Amino acid sequence: MSENQWDEPHSQDKDKNSGWEREAIEKLAFAAVTEQRRARRWGIFFKSLMFVYLAAILGIGMYPSFKKSISDDGEGHTAIINISGVIAEGKEANADAIIKSLRNAVKDEETKGIILHVNSPGGSPVQSSYIYNEIRKIKAEHPDLPIHAVASDICASGCYFIVSAVDNIYVNPSTLIGSIGVILEGFGFVDTMKKLGVERRLVTAGAHKALMDPFSPEKSGERKYMQEVLAQVHQQFITAVKEGRGDRLQIDEDTFSGLIWTGEQGEKFGLVDGFGSDDGVATDIIGAKKRVNFTVQERLIDRLAGKMGATFAQSINSMGQKLMLQ
Repeated sequence: MSENQWDEPHSQDKDKNSGWEREAIEKLAFAAVTEQRRARRWGIFFKSLMFVYLAAILGIGMYPSFKKSISDDGEGHTAIINISGVIAEGKEANADAIIKSLRNAVKDEETKGIILHVNSPGGSPVQSSYIYNEIRKIKAEHPDLPIHAVASDICASGCYFIVSAVDNIYVNPSTLIGSIGVILEGFGFVDTMKKLGVERRLVTAGAHKALMDPFSPEKSGERKYMQEVLAQVHQQFITAVKEGRGDRLQIDEDTFSGLIWTGEQGEKFGLVDGFGSDDGVATDIIGAKKRVNFTVQERLIDRLAGKMGATFAQSINSMGQKLMLQ
């Protein structure tokens, strides 16, 4: 057999092997390209999703300003600022947000007057005082800019502290108003702990560091001291109301007792100035029917975060005492 005859089948086997390897490489290359395309498509999808998410956040943040800008027609408007719910730091009705809302309304050249639309049972005396002082400051710097309050369901305690600074207070005859007082609330678990066989272990540096501790027996001296503290805060509240309402307020033994009245009763006592709604006050009192809401809204990212730190602190605080204008 010649040399060429032996070489021929060997060459055929080599071609078959080469074909198989080429086909495998092509398949692997095709699979890699397909995977890259798939990864690219998913990348584009997630980038687009992130863009939409960020655009939504930006849109929500800019909507109040955008809404205000497209509504301005040069005729002027009444600025509305909402104070709703408990007045406290970390809540929707907090001093920082409300003061910022007031300042934004004042800066707007189209603002002909401001209405505080209130619906609150009260809250922190400190937060209420901050807002009260800001209103007084604005009135001193802008004496021609009217600031009124319109109360819906309730305007009590810390809420009334705030609105006593405005020019006039308008209510519904059924609105609950007043409650000019201070409360320190808490619990005593001493007897409960005895029944459960729980021993209280408390170490302090300072004779009164555990003042009004709910798990320790109440001390008469500490109770008297706290009563004096409350009386001082109460007097600050009374002074603010007197300065704000002036001669309109008819003072008797019940005025600052913490009692609450209807809007109809409040008008007789000089706690309020009349009956009215946002629309009526804007149109008939301020003279600018168009209303623009200047209430500073909580950022979406803060709402999603849930402010867990503040919530935790409030939960712990609820086991002790809370000083509130309620």
